[in-house]
Amino acid sequence: MSGVTFEVRTAGDPNAAVAAIRQAVREVDGALPLNNIKTQVEQADETLRMERLFAKLMSLFGLLAQQLASIGLYGVMAYSVSQRMNEIGIRMALGAGQRDVLKMILRQGMALTLIGVVLGLAGAYVLTKYLESWMNLTRMLYGVKISDPLTYGVIAVLLTVVALVACYLPARRATKVDPMVALRYE
Repeated sequence: MSGVTFEVRTAGDPNAAVAAIRQAVREVDGALPLNNIKTQVEQADETLRMERLFAKLMSLFGLLAQQLASIGLYGVMAYSVSQRMNEIGIRMALGAGQRDVLKMILRQGMALTLIGVVLGLAGAYVLTKYLESWMNLTRMLYGVKISDPLTYGVIAVLLTVVALVACYLPARRATKVDPMVALRYE
């Protein structure tokens, strides 16, 4: 036998009872080595260290992907609006108000966003069902299913809000364009 593990329950601080436990083991057999003493919390932390590291890395990569999607979405919307400056200038010269231009750009941008969110949610659901059957990923996180509707909903709302901001900022900038400058631009 290479070693024995035993557990001791204490009423107070477990670290304070180590000296008494060592004394009790010495009274039973003075030659017994007593090493690698850990509290239950330390043991759980050591056991779950890699899982926690993977969870933190996945969270970091998820946030990075979300930030890249946000930057990309903003870039596409800003480019789209800048390409339409001439059209916006003509609309404003013909009497369209700033509010009309703002609503037009927001409506078009959010329509594309909502189509993208719906297609993305459908694709994510199909892909997770495929991965679930292929890799048996049903119990990766305690209490969270692979097709958790709360997670899908939060991500969809977050990306929709990011898209709204990404549409609003270039649209607001477009409403401040002087129609004569926009018409001369071409």
